[in-house]
Amino acid sequence: MRALYSIGLFLALLTHLPRILRRGGRRGPFGLAERLGRYPESLTIRLREKRPLWLHAVSVGEAVVGGILLSRLRARRSGLPFLVSTVTATGREVARERIPQAEAHIYFPLDFPGPVARALTAVKPRLVLLTEGEIWPNFLEACHLRDVPVLLVNGRVSDRSFRRCQLVTPLYRRVLKRIALFCMQGEGDARRILTLGADPERVVVTGNIKYDDEEANDQFPARLAPVARLVDGRPVWVAGSTHRGEEGPVLQAFHEIKTAVPGSILVLAPRHPERIPEVEMLLREAGLPFVRRSALTGGAAELPSVVLVDTMGELSHLYALATVAFVGGSLVPVGGHNILEPARYRRPILFGPHMDNFGEVAEAFLGEGTPHQVRDAPELAARVLNLFRDPAAAHRMGEAAYRVLTRNRGAAERTVTLIERYL
Repeated sequence: MRALYSIGLFLALLTHLPRILRRGGRRGPFGLAERLGRYPESLTIRLREKRPLWLHAVSVGEAVVGGILLSRLRARRSGLPFLVSTVTATGREVARERIPQAEAHIYFPLDFPGPVARALTAVKPRLVLLTEGEIWPNFLEACHLRDVPVLLVNGRVSDRSFRRCQLVTPLYRRVLKRIALFCMQGEGDARRILTLGADPERVVVTGNIKYDDEEANDQFPARLAPVARLVDGRPVWVAGSTHRGEEGPVLQAFHEIKTAVPGSILVLAPRHPERIPEVEMLLREAGLPFVRRSALTGGAAELPSVVLVDTMGELSHLYALATVAFVGGSLVPVGGHNILEPARYRRPILFGPHMDNFGEVAEAFLGEGTPHQVRDAPELAARVLNLFRDPAAAHRMGEAAYRVLTRNRGAAERTVTLIERYL
């Protein structure tokens, strides 16, 4: 089965290679050597001597989880060396910001026998932590052959992933035997991983580590002061992590909002930075004056209607400026993004119907009885306007979101306690 998997992966890579290279070129160096398991000799010598804990975080959300987890782990074991790998360039940037103490930040090897063998020989890890849904058959088999324990942390299996995995159940049953412990976010995730073939004695529900993110407690970044000054005293709608197909409804809704509340500001943050030119075109077609976040230095005399966020690592702090927040990836079938980020600032939060990736979190928010979910542009406009006009309702909604956050903390400490058994 693994041979068939490798052939399928190779064909998929060939099919998507032009798009991958284009995206990689826009986001930064593709890191081909690292993806083939080749690293500078000076790095491999250092890693072999230290035998680090290897944490893999595919992209931005997983890098945030890794940062939370490793900060707690370092508090208990200050001398523990660790290595961080990602798949995306944006994930790598966030990992560097969130986990600066790592021995290195590398790209994860392509999941073929050669690259993963070279990578594991170079790194020689004492333990591997895979975050959320990162299950790579050849990598796991190579770890097994080298007696390197692998843990899945903050594990989740969305309904969509579950349906895909069921198509190759024989492969998954074998692969899951190579994981020493599954630390799952919720009961539903645990049930799905058990159905796919995980050993019940290795599955534990630890909760969602994203509830434990304390970034909101940090001081507001000085680099965002110009933005804060320019929006001060005005109703601000932050639409974060939007995808293709969502900016249209957001801009349509904002036209109505702007007409009803002329001083309104939209802070629009596309999920993928390489889409900024595409979103600029949509803004021009909509007739909405805008400015890129990177161009705001505090010297502008007048703020346009829209701030287009073209910077990395700022969205979670920009939610602090929101009167109302909308979290994207949810009006289109992407699966949603992290609605806990605005909750940390006690902001009222809106999201669409497609929250598969944050299903249990979304259910917890909806369980508070506040109107969080919207389906389209008219509902977006109506909800945002209601919250702009009713500060008391906005306050209640934000406080309810914060209660959900505080009730569910503790996953990071529970997970660290389990990790220590393997060190």
